[in-house]
Amino acid sequence: MPKRVVDLREQHPILDIASYGRRGPGHRPLTKAEVEHVSRTARRVPEVMIKVSGGARSLRGVQAHLDYIGREGEGVIETDDGALLQEKGFEKALVKDWDLDLDEHRRHTQRAVAAGRKPPKLVHNLVFSMPKGTPPDKVYAAVRKFATEKFALQHRYAMALHTDQGHPHVHVVVKAVSEQGERLNIRKATLRELRQDFARYLRDLGVEANATERAVRGEVKPQKATSIHRAMMRGASTFWRERAQSVARELASGGLRPEPGRERLVDTRRDVVRGWNAMAQLLDEQGHRELATVVRRFLERMPPPQSERQWIAHQLQTRVRPPRPDERQRCRR
Repeated sequence: MPKRVVDLREQHPILDIASYGRRGPGHRPLTKAEVEHVSRTARRVPEVMIKVSGGARSLRGVQAHLDYIGREGEGVIETDDGALLQEKGFEKALVKDWDLDLDEHRRHTQRAVAAGRKPPKLVHNLVFSMPKGTPPDKVYAAVRKFATEKFALQHRYAMALHTDQGHPHVHVVVKAVSEQGERLNIRKATLRELRQDFARYLRDLGVEANATERAVRGEVKPQKATSIHRAMMRGASTFWRERAQSVARELASGGLRPEPGRERLVDTRRDVVRGWNAMAQLLDEQGHRELATVVRRFLERMPPPQSERQWIAHQLQTRVRPPRPDERQRCRR
């Protein structure tokens, strides 16, 4: 079967802060879309999140994930053709309908193993989410429109809304090979445009939503893979516990060791700060003085850059530090 990378990118990033820090004289006027994006980011409008949470390489894996998002027959699954599935065992019929041929996959697997390669993914597992308080029905409607625009009549897909973890999120399972025989490869570079589209569909429904890079927002809290994050929320993450113990040992020995990526982190933040300052100046020059003030305030409140180990160290130190006198006074009351 011929393979071709399907590039989902359709436009350049709307907000490229670093470029403003390097701008020369006579910079072009900001567009309405750019001004609105700057405003959303500086006001810290809720950020959309899209995660590629893996993808099954076997029929058993596909069925297991479909069973999971369908809550073992208790939830509702919507497919690309509008069908609603809500009975135990639906995943077997869906896999058959999608023509995921196990024998063909096994043959390819044998050739791949002989060549030292992993078998190709049969499906991609995507998760679209918004913070707690966002109307679940609007999140679901935005994802439905997203899936229709990106995958309809090409890649088969199924989706399900989950609300049991405090924030609404939608699982989407997408068949990796389209009906035309083209393979869909979702790379990190494409996620920026996917997030922008998802945020735009939410705004069309009246939900404030934004899509900006973490570095541009000054985010310092580390992101973890979905499985690690879930375990961490349950307090059962071995990965997280080992990292925390390692950092604690370093702190007890006199402090954190220098990290190779620290310099790059600082350089990135320097570019971001330079870009935001240039943006504030440009907003002033083009008559958006109120927004320029908001941008400068946003920049002043941006936390210092931190590596993952520095962030963990700060969390540990915050937990063990003694209460301040004013805090002890409040406790006595």
